[in-house]
Amino acid sequence: MEKTKIREEQSLSDKRAVWKFVLFSLFGIISFFVPVPIGGESSILLDHIVSGIKTTLPMFVIHSYTVLILFLGAVYPIANKTWRDSFINVILTLFKVVGFVFGTMLVWNVGPAWLFHPDLGPFLLQQLIIPVGILIPIGAMFLALLVNYGFLEFVGVFMQAIMRPVFKTPGRSAIDAVASFVGSYSIGLLVTNRVFNQGKYTIREASIIATGFSTVSVTFMIVIANTLNLMDFWNLYFWMSLIITFVVTAITVRIWPLSRIKNTYISGKGNPETIIKKNRLYHGWKEGIYAANRAPSIFSSVVAHLKEGLMMTMNTLPSIMSVGLLGLVLAYYTPLFDWLAYIFVPITWLLQAPEALLTAKAAAISISEIFLPSLLVVEAELATRFIVAVLSVSSILFFSAVIPVIISTDIPIPISKMIIIWFQRVVLTLFIIIPIAKLIF
Repeated sequence: MEKTKIREEQSLSDKRAVWKFVLFSLFGIISFFVPVPIGGESSILLDHIVSGIKTTLPMFVIHSYTVLILFLGAVYPIANKTWRDSFINVILTLFKVVGFVFGTMLVWNVGPAWLFHPDLGPFLLQQLIIPVGILIPIGAMFLALLVNYGFLEFVGVFMQAIMRPVFKTPGRSAIDAVASFVGSYSIGLLVTNRVFNQGKYTIREASIIATGFSTVSVTFMIVIANTLNLMDFWNLYFWMSLIITFVVTAITVRIWPLSRIKNTYISGKGNPETIIKKNRLYHGWKEGIYAANRAPSIFSSVVAHLKEGLMMTMNTLPSIMSVGLLGLVLAYYTPLFDWLAYIFVPITWLLQAPEALLTAKAAAISISEIFLPSLLVVEAELATRFIVAVLSVSSILFFSAVIPVIISTDIPIPISKMIIIWFQRVVLTLFIIIPIAKLIF
């Protein structure tokens, strides 16, 4: 009788795990990866929710929330005294305080005239600060559905055959790559940081994913394509950007500095994937059910992810504001990027780029902000616009957003190494895309 009762309880537990695995994973997939037409616009559900919040809430509420997050982000490292842990922390804390000050000035419409140049302060506030400030916490709640109830483990089993040999990362890292392209780099990095802290990525694996997969979303690629009048070539542009981004990542993981990063877990002990070579469907299902069975309640998961999302937003927004503004000011008011362009001129000249100097300057300026290269080549010929549009996606790392977001995570990648990785990605992308663009156009 006792054995029967145990079997019935075990069966009931399995059924609950199956429902949790299937329903929560399905809703997570729909939220992040399935375009849904609403109000004449087709986008993922998460993007619709963020857009709805932006258009429904009074601007006063959105601005108040933004200033509050900027303030908390600036004060937090001072309150918990982490600002004095290292010289880098001191600098980052100063940038966060500066970000809060300039962000508040923009919201209150007070400050020097240069700050309110349409391509400087207002651009950062409207295109990055407000959307990212809303997207990360909302996305974090939905993220609980993807990472806590078995979907990560299920996909990981199937993607091992690709991710391991090509990118030297676990199969589950495919989720990060797709989340970045479909959602945004902030969502992708949120996934990466969460899984990293769970001991499912080593430091090297997390570094590869953060610098190799966390590119701009499809929606932002549409903005770039529209700006450069490339929508007639949308499918070519999208797939070329996707393929080149991942080809470049496959190369960078095999060279310094990524190849030399410690392949150990941050806590010393991790939870690596079990390598599966046969019966992948069975083992994927088994791993998914097992994860769902151990997962906390949906309420607990959502609350925990919301808290983590708010913490990341606090760490990210002031840095985006200050570092992004600095990059844009340097680009518009100094010849710094004109000088840096000459680093890439030998490459663009050697490859016979249609407009070698202009392409080189666009490549150099991509480190500051992802949209600036496009603004630089709006009037250029078609091949140059196509090269720069792909480069903007494939280079991945830039100071106005992605680099500060990576810094706000627990992944220990020094800024100096991120700059080197950016340079490698730009050079490799130019070597791939310039001959292709010349051949096509």
